[in-house]
Amino acid sequence: MTGYTSPSLTNAKRLVVKIGSALVVDPKKQAPRQEWLASVAADIAYLRKQGTAVTVVSSGAIALARHTLGLTDGALRLAEKQAAAAVGQISLAQAWSNALSAHGLVAAQLLLTPEDTEDRKRYLNARATLNTLLEMGCVPVINENDTVATAEIRFGDNDRLAARVAQMTDSDQLVLLSDIDGLYTADPRTNPDAHHLPVIETLTSDIEAMGGEPPPGYSSGGMRTKLLAAGIATRSGCAMAIALGKTSHPLRALMEGARCSWFLPQECAHTARKQWIAGSLTPAGEIMVDDGAVTALQQGKSLLPAGVLGVKGDFSQGDLVEIINTDGIVLAHGLAAYDADDARRIAGHRSNELADILGWHGRDEIIHRDDLVMI
Repeated sequence: MTGYTSPSLTNAKRLVVKIGSALVVDPKKQAPRQEWLASVAADIAYLRKQGTAVTVVSSGAIALARHTLGLTDGALRLAEKQAAAAVGQISLAQAWSNALSAHGLVAAQLLLTPEDTEDRKRYLNARATLNTLLEMGCVPVINENDTVATAEIRFGDNDRLAARVAQMTDSDQLVLLSDIDGLYTADPRTNPDAHHLPVIETLTSDIEAMGGEPPPGYSSGGMRTKLLAAGIATRSGCAMAIALGKTSHPLRALMEGARCSWFLPQECAHTARKQWIAGSLTPAGEIMVDDGAVTALQQGKSLLPAGVLGVKGDFSQGDLVEIINTDGIVLAHGLAAYDADDARRIAGHRSNELADILGWHGRDEIIHRDDLVMI
């Protein structure tokens, strides 16, 4: 890292800014932090004048509706969360619209679910909408669609949603505004020996192990989900920063050199299709492979049936699955050329045996290298 200059927001062509509930909502008043939002809108307006297209991913809908609906105590049931999201999203969108319009900017609201990013057709449709809005000079304000998403099909955090949005929009920078100024070797709130990491070149297993438990309060993310977001973003060629968001004008502070942690993008970013495969959050199944297959995959080859030790899940041909080694470590994501039942039947067999086993001639590979991305 010697001599390396960290990315700068002033150089970003497209920027995604993720903001959590704890920053948007005043916990005492359970209302938008108007002055703080105004400062962020001013920062966005400055970036827009410099030629940077900005997208906001903002939490806060459920938190804003708690007081209105009398849901101030304890954890909420799913139906209550969905009702609160429906009520609070109006307040959240209005708060952003007011803040941005003060600078002549038009806010556009989008609500997304994991299905909108996992299904290829819906992903492309959402991408087209976002690109059109950015080209028209709007500021998209995005949140998870909690009114319809069940517990099983939620992102559950806006960190990964923001990374998927950065991927969708071909953004070159993503900023996660947080209650901490970056990644530390340990939790600085409990460990006085923890030290700050200003630049992370590669997401190693040691770095990933630094993710801790989510903090108390409104947040549903924590450092772990931020590191997962970093993996999605950097594989897409997007630099990502974790920066302190509590202060007024947090983006301006970042432009002026405020301390943060930058995760550097991979030099060889995947194609848009492979970015989508790599960033998938809900694989439909799992394929375990032997050591020989691991070596072949690392050399850029396809996954052949002979190297498959086991198949889990109930996936169909074309569904996205995880490829794991015998230690259970996820090695890759890929699109299955066979459904789960047929994959189980041909697992461990050579390609020239497949027609006799299945009674018909399919592909030689369980996952072709063009449909596979190493994780």
